[in-house]
Amino acid sequence: MAGASAPKRQDTRKFFENLSGAGKSIAVLTSGGDAQGMNAAVRAVVRMGIYVGAKVYFIHEGYQGMVDGGDNIKEAKWESVSSMLQVGGTVIGSARCKDFRTHEGRLKAAHNLVQRDITNLCVIGGDGSLTGANLFREEWSSLLEELLQQGLIDEEATQRNSELHIVGMVGSIDNDFCGTDMTIGTDSALHRIIEVVDAIMTTAQSHQRTFVLEVMGRHCGYLALVSALACGADWVFIPEMPPEDGWEDNMCQKLSENRADKKRLNIIIVAEGAIDRHNKSITPDYIKDLVVRRLGFDTRVTILGHVQRGGTPSAFDRILASRMGVEAVLALLEASANTPACVVSLVGNQAVRLPLMECVQMTQEVQKAMDEKKFDEAVRLRGRSFENNLSTYRLLSFRKADSELPNSSFNVAVMNVGAPAAGMNAAVRSAVRVGITEGHKMFAVNDGFEGFYKGQIKEIKWGDVGGWTGQGGSLLGTKRTLPGKHLDKIAEQMRIHNINALLVVGGFEAFESILQLYVARADYEEFCIPMCILPATISNNVPGTDLSLGADTSLNAIVETCDRIKQSASGTKRRVFIIETMGGYCGYLATVGGLAAGADTVYIYEEPFDIRDLQANVEHLTEKMKTSIQRGTGAQPVALVLCFRNENCNENFTTDFIYQLYSEEGRGVFDCRKNILGHMQQGGAPSPFDRNFGTKIAAKAMQWITRTLKESYKGGRVFANSEETACLLGMRRRTLVFQPVAQLRDETDFVHRIPKEQWWLKLRPLMKILAKYKTSYDVSDSGQLEHVTRVRPKDSNTSTAI
Repeated sequence: MAGASAPKRQDTRKFFENLSGAGKSIAVLTSGGDAQGMNAAVRAVVRMGIYVGAKVYFIHEGYQGMVDGGDNIKEAKWESVSSMLQVGGTVIGSARCKDFRTHEGRLKAAHNLVQRDITNLCVIGGDGSLTGANLFREEWSSLLEELLQQGLIDEEATQRNSELHIVGMVGSIDNDFCGTDMTIGTDSALHRIIEVVDAIMTTAQSHQRTFVLEVMGRHCGYLALVSALACGADWVFIPEMPPEDGWEDNMCQKLSENRADKKRLNIIIVAEGAIDRHNKSITPDYIKDLVVRRLGFDTRVTILGHVQRGGTPSAFDRILASRMGVEAVLALLEASANTPACVVSLVGNQAVRLPLMECVQMTQEVQKAMDEKKFDEAVRLRGRSFENNLSTYRLLSFRKADSELPNSSFNVAVMNVGAPAAGMNAAVRSAVRVGITEGHKMFAVNDGFEGFYKGQIKEIKWGDVGGWTGQGGSLLGTKRTLPGKHLDKIAEQMRIHNINALLVVGGFEAFESILQLYVARADYEEFCIPMCILPATISNNVPGTDLSLGADTSLNAIVETCDRIKQSASGTKRRVFIIETMGGYCGYLATVGGLAAGADTVYIYEEPFDIRDLQANVEHLTEKMKTSIQRGTGAQPVALVLCFRNENCNENFTTDFIYQLYSEEGRGVFDCRKNILGHMQQGGAPSPFDRNFGTKIAAKAMQWITRTLKESYKGGRVFANSEETACLLGMRRRTLVFQPVAQLRDETDFVHRIPKEQWWLKLRPLMKILAKYKTSYDVSDSGQLEHVTRVRPKDSNTSTAI
């Protein structure tokens, strides 16, 4: 079924019976500091609300607009949020409001809501904004009683508006809210930081300079920590984990050693709230003066400031905000008098609902722990994702002396297989450094299995992978060649180099390769070693994982191109663009790229379509064009529609065919253009997400390899032939899991090179709803109300938060 084909009537009816918003009014506001992606959240709330039959209102200028009322509270139409997706900041305005902190201010706000029968509030902001919303809800009954006594509302209005439901979405670039892995705006802020760091690295290398960069994060070091991890910074200062006393000596020694290792630049990242163990502020200028005084290095300071809040939202933030916006409306529709105010958030790849005040309380406990100098406790309270980032950074950044390394006699080979994908080099760097730290001798294999059987294998040292994190493509070289026809030669090379374990970073070919080696264990003892795959392909078509390395970078390339395409058509007559994406038979890039770019229709192989569906799409577009799409909340009407097509979705309905059909059928209403994105989807510097994902999964894989090597070492040699010793490390919903390739074989469609079940297909109805198609929406997978976990069990060997 394509984007337009009408679903069976009973599905739609069932959907509306369960989730009717008829007679309800929902208001959406953005409060506190702005964050990229807020507009995508507003758009999703408005469209999902209208879709289920509710009235939706904008509250302009945050709580100030709610207190002032009047034109600040306006009903939103479907077209009000057109072309809002790619705009940074918040177009409905945000303000920090003193009036709402007073009882009189909240009374005025309640009056303004009751006048419009608004009893459902969606608040997008930080912990302060959400705490204010919860207080408002707790006071609601007494506020109505007061308004009734003052004669400002009547008894009927009091009854009609007796319950106020609140759902929050966290919009904050700092990612300082406990209970969620990522807040709206964090990924985009990381993009801004990494863009600056990448630019600075080129100039720093030219002059052999040290750069000290200050990033935002007064009370939370997430941006500093993750950007340090993503660029391989020499040192990082965060408020949750101040450096030990004597850090000045340690830092200068490390900078000096790095320079002696022929590293031409040093990067130090400082969170604006960085402190030492005695609560004294650590400023960029203090660090600069220290480095100049002690080492004489040419040192510069760069303070990023509000650059981090600006720019267009990343693909991740657009998708996150769209998913959370729809989830927020579902939560409001399902809310009852007994339901606590909740926050919709993301844990791993799973939408969850958490009681708002539990999250706020834990967020406040972090600050309390820091004030009491219980820094380990503060890090633990930040959550497993934060802990994992910190432990990985420490593992990769501090090189141990050879005398301190464990005594291991194991040789581990690392290689890339398949098409290049952004993040491969970050994974290889991480694997090499963690492997060396674990005491192994690391070997790099060039040009995949083709290089393997030709003997292109050499030892790789700690310094050899310096600066690899930000490099796109594959520095080791990669080929699609499978090992099946060269097993004898590969086994021989394994004997020559005494390879005891193998880490393969790659796509579907990597999965097929390890499967072939696993099957060949019966004939070749050399393959009875621990083997692990890290999924890396822009197509995201590897079984056993929700996300693959490289897919996020590719989505950002697609979204940036679509933003430019949209801009190219601004001010022109009504226009439709047919955009072809890569992905083979897997429709992930087309579907998720379409959702992030605000596409009208997406054609993919997994959801068959016929000529009737194409015809229905054209009719839907024609109708949409006649009602005229509007850009922004108050701009001139301009019609512009994107239709995505996955490259192998249908052998007959090609991009040219669809382009010609749309051109003919839309004659007189809209004109048509086509754009084949091609290999630009594979290139470019890796996104912050791919750098971090690659770094963390490779570190985890190497730790698994070390454990498995120790368990398999018997009688003076490694022998591992159980299915658990040939694994793929993938992200499944909330956890990272090692899965035997032998078990994943049954989950795979080898003909079309895709998994038999793909989680992202559940996003397709969401995309259709936001494009105004009637469709059934399966809410069984929507977030359920959970409680915030306080004391987490120790990570098992098989899974962890990312």
